[in-house]
Amino acid sequence: MRLSNLAAGICAALMLAPAPGHAQLWTWTKDQMVDFTKAWTGDRFPDGRPKIPDAWLERARGMSAEEITIAGGGRGGGGSPYSQYAGDFMLTQPGKKMVGRAFTVQFMPARADLDSVVSGHAKEKGVTLLNNQYAIDMLQPGDVLVVDMYGKKEGGTLVGDNLFYYVYKATKTGGLVIDGSVRDLEGIAEIPMPGYVRGVHPTAIGGVALSGVNVPIRIGNVTVMPGDLVVGDREGVSFIPPSMAKQILDRADELHIHDEWTRKKFDEGKYKSSEIYGSPKDPALKKEYDEYLKQKLEEIRKKQ
Repeated sequence: MRLSNLAAGICAALMLAPAPGHAQLWTWTKDQMVDFTKAWTGDRFPDGRPKIPDAWLERARGMSAEEITIAGGGRGGGGSPYSQYAGDFMLTQPGKKMVGRAFTVQFMPARADLDSVVSGHAKEKGVTLLNNQYAIDMLQPGDVLVVDMYGKKEGGTLVGDNLFYYVYKATKTGGLVIDGSVRDLEGIAEIPMPGYVRGVHPTAIGGVALSGVNVPIRIGNVTVMPGDLVVGDREGVSFIPPSMAKQILDRADELHIHDEWTRKKFDEGKYKSSEIYGSPKDPALKKEYDEYLKQKLEEIRKKQ
């Protein structure tokens, strides 16, 4: 089984049989979830998954993926790349911002030779059916369903419009990220929930096996952990460790204010771009910016 390097060797004792396709389902115990996310000291879901505050989700809605990524150290932003960025998605609702907590799911290609063994374990546990809906039915408000479907398009259709609608109702303000595909795009386009997918295909899901729920997964070239802060816009998606979320949001606020002030000065039509951007050269302008930044940050902090 392909497991993230972060959690290789940690498999659940529970062995269940998904349909279509059968494989070994693995997840973390609550103790393991807490151990592998121990940098987070805030609230958690009953299974141990980090639960960042709703207020932080609302803060993130006003920020772009670029601001989040730079604040986390990507794209020349300096520091460590805590904000991991994945792009090249097809957006089912291009104008809809996505913010939420990562609920991770892993699929793998099915292997028939595992069927008899895993089916036996499933029957022992009283499980008659385990499929994509097994994970979908676990979603909480504010979740973003993040799925490693290993880029599969034909047969990699995690949901059609009906289950997409269920995810929308279950997560309320969340969304969906699939390194795979969806079907029924005509119906999905009418549902006001952001979706990030690799493509669309009319086939039903098949030839895949649910192999992990709320475990580390890979999306593109980044690792996504259960409970990560997920922020997506037209450019792509950033995944932020909960323990770094406040620090990155604070830095992203500063970047947002900087861009706001820069455009205000451009609107005045008195300065060349090099005099203002990326940092004002004139000491008086620098002082003006610093005062503007301080005022805006104080306004933001009062609302928190």
